[in-house]
Amino acid sequence: MNNILLAEGQQGAGGIITMILLYAVMFGALYFILFRPQSKKRKKEEKMRQNLQIGDDVTTIGGIMGKIISIKEETDSFVIETGIGSKIRVKRWAIASCDTVHDDA
Repeated sequence: MNNILLAEGQQGAGGIITMILLYAVMFGALYFILFRPQSKKRKKEEKMRQNLQIGDDVTTIGGIMGKIISIKEETDSFVIETGIGSKIRVKRWAIASCDTVHDDA
């Protein structure tokens, strides 16, 4: 009788360890499927925003397209010209893409 109870106790502990390992594998998979690619994308966008220069054609997150004519480092913003004489000041985080291709020589 004692052997039967001892065997049942060991199976219960094995089940708990299996469940913990299963949850660890699931959380690991979620990290590599969801969080890591998002982190890489955010780093790539931040690098793009840091490397913007005067004369670059940019698009904001609101869809406004223009050319950078001034960089304001103290306020972390850009002045873009959207047409003839119309200028808009936007924050660095509001730049969605840089449409100018730079040669990395």
